[in-house]
Amino acid sequence: MKAVRKLATNRLELVEVATPRPGPGDLLVRVEACGVCGSDRHMLAGEYPTAVPVTLGHEFCGTVEEVGAGVTRFSPGMRITGDPNIACGHCPACRLGRVNLCENLVAIGVQRDGGFAQYVLVPEGQAYGLAASMPAIHGAFIEPLACCLHGLDVARIVPGQSVAVLGGGVIGMLMVQLARLAGAAVIVLVTRQAERRTLALEIGATHTIDPSAHDAVAALRALSPGGVDVVLECAGVPETFSGGVAMARSGGVVVVFGVTPQGVQVPVMPFDILVREIRIEGAYLNPHTHGRASAMIEAGTLEIDRLVSRTIGLDALPDALAAPPPRGEIKTVVLPWG
Repeated sequence: MKAVRKLATNRLELVEVATPRPGPGDLLVRVEACGVCGSDRHMLAGEYPTAVPVTLGHEFCGTVEEVGAGVTRFSPGMRITGDPNIACGHCPACRLGRVNLCENLVAIGVQRDGGFAQYVLVPEGQAYGLAASMPAIHGAFIEPLACCLHGLDVARIVPGQSVAVLGGGVIGMLMVQLARLAGAAVIVLVTRQAERRTLALEIGATHTIDPSAHDAVAALRALSPGGVDVVLECAGVPETFSGGVAMARSGGVVVVFGVTPQGVQVPVMPFDILVREIRIEGAYLNPHTHGRASAMIEAGTLEIDRLVSRTIGLDALPDALAAPPPRGEIKTVVLPWG
C-alpha cells in the first residue's frame, strides 16, 4: 500500500509498505479521508515528539476491510471514525478519568502509524461507527471537532458572554461556530487574513479584528469594554498567548489550545494574573468527546464544506506539509485513493 511516512525531522516521503494485518482486537480500515492538522507540521519539524519512522495522520475515517480475533462491534463494510489517542486505562490520570493526560498515551499518527496511508490499523475500542451517508470529508473533521469540544468544556461559556477566538484556521472556525451554539453574545475572531475574517462573519462571528492593521488588544477592548469573558487561543504563537491574557476581562478565562513549538517561552506578569484573577487553562486532546463530535457532524450542526480549502492525494502531501499553508487556506484533506 502507499503511505506518507516521516523518516526524520523535515523528511517526509511517499513510500510503498506492506498492508498491515489486524491483530486481536484490531480493525484494518481502508482510509477514505484524513485531514491535515497544524500539529502535523509541528511533528514534521520536530517541534512535537513522534516516533521515527512513522506514518502521520490522526484525523481519519474509513471503511472496515478486515477484523482481528475478538472483535465484536464491527464487521467488514462498516464505516468508522478513529479516536487516535489510546490511553492505558491504569495510570493515576486514567483512573481519575483524565485520559488525555495518560502517562502511557500512544496516538495513532504520532507514535503508531496513522491515516496518511491507504490503510490504518485501529483498535476496536478507538472506533466509532459512521453512517453510510456521511461524506468522507466530513468524517475527517470529527477528531479536530472533538478537541474543540474539550476546549469548550474547559472554557465553560455561559450564554450571553463575550468570546475572542485568536487564530483563523480550521480550529478557529470551528470554535467560532461552537461559541455561537453555546450562546455567546459577542464573538470576535482575530486573524490577519481577510478571507478568513469574511468567512468567520458568515458562520457566526459578530466582529473581526485584523491584528496587522490595529492594536488587537485595544481594538478588542473597544468592542468589549473591559475585555472578554473567554479567550480561546487557537494560533499557537507567543503573541496570541500574551495578547490573549491582556484581552481577558477581570475574572475571565484564557484557554490555551493552539500548539506552540515545544521549548518556546512567553513572558507573563504574575501580578496582573493575580489581581485580575485570570484563569489560564490548557485544553489538550479529546477526552471523552469523540462520540459527541461524531454526532454533531452527522447531524449537520456545523458548517463543514466551506472549511475545506482543497483535497489532495498522497503524492502531493509531502510538498504540502513542507510548505506553509497557502494564504486563505482553512483545511486540506487527503484522499488516499484519489
